Amino acid sequence: MSKKTILVVGSSNTDMTAKTKNLPRPGETVLGGVFTMGAGGKGANQAVAAQRLGGNVQFICKVGRDMFGDNAVKQYEAEGLDTSGILRSELPSGVALIYVDEHAENCIVVASGANGDLNEADIEASRGALEHCGILLLQLESPIPSVLKAAKIAHEAGAMVVLNPAPACELPEELFRYIDLFIPNETELSTFSGLPVEDAASAEIAAAVMQGKGVGKLIVTMGSKGALICEGGPAIFVPAHKVKAVDTTAAGDTFCGALCVAISEGKSLKEAAEFACAASALTVQKMGAQNSIPFRKDINI
Repeated sequence: MSKKTILVVGSSNTDMTAKTKNLPRPGETVLGGVFTMGAGGKGANQAVAAQRLGGNVQFICKVGRDMFGDNAVKQYEAEGLDTSGILRSELPSGVALIYVDEHAENCIVVASGANGDLNEADIEASRGALEHCGILLLQLESPIPSVLKAAKIAHEAGAMVVLNPAPACELPEELFRYIDLFIPNETELSTFSGLPVEDAASAEIAAAVMQGKGVGKLIVTMGSKGALICEGGPAIFVPAHKVKAVDTTAAGDTFCGALCVAISEGKSLKEAAEFACAASALTVQKMGAQNSIPFRKDINI
């Protein structure tokens, strides 16, 4: 069986990461640490993850006419991604400033730049790709009107629309009707459902609220605990692999990319979540975003 094409529409950033003993408090300067620079952005991370893990992937994003944008496109081409949908903006390319402490916790500031210039006209110009993909994977680092338009076009064309609602923000209720698979973490699920999410039981209740809004199925990522699958019947819990994390950056993005690859190969949601948990467990054992994303050969499942 041929794989479904995975189309990722989202952000492209250059990540500048500093690992320090402690995260700085307001007004504090922290000395010491290690600095690295690499490709990032939730959209790009998910596209690269899906490609490395065996997917047939096209990536649509917007970058600046600058060094960061040029380098990003070259890197995506080197990964084997279909970059024919990448657009250029007069705004600077997106940049993310990431701080990681000795416990692998992080805080991130994103200067969106060209990512914020991905407009509805760009999405309309990409209609052909949206109407012919098998799976559309979206996040929320792009303007919401563009996310809504992309989801609507793909949904109406019969594609499976997957939304990783990060970073959480206010969304139009209309968008939920176009989402076949919603992949929030516990905090994001709480934000969108309006209910506290503290464990699997409360996550299942909050998931039902989202399904009442029109969302099809949900997979709630629960960090080091694992993932909860809500398809309408009894929820299924998939435990995470027990590993020593050094940096959780891009773990969720790897999960989403891996999940879409497994689904594109015809696997069930449970099988797909198991594959995604294995992939994200490898990601957290390395520093950085895209340089920590594993390849298919690295996963024994």
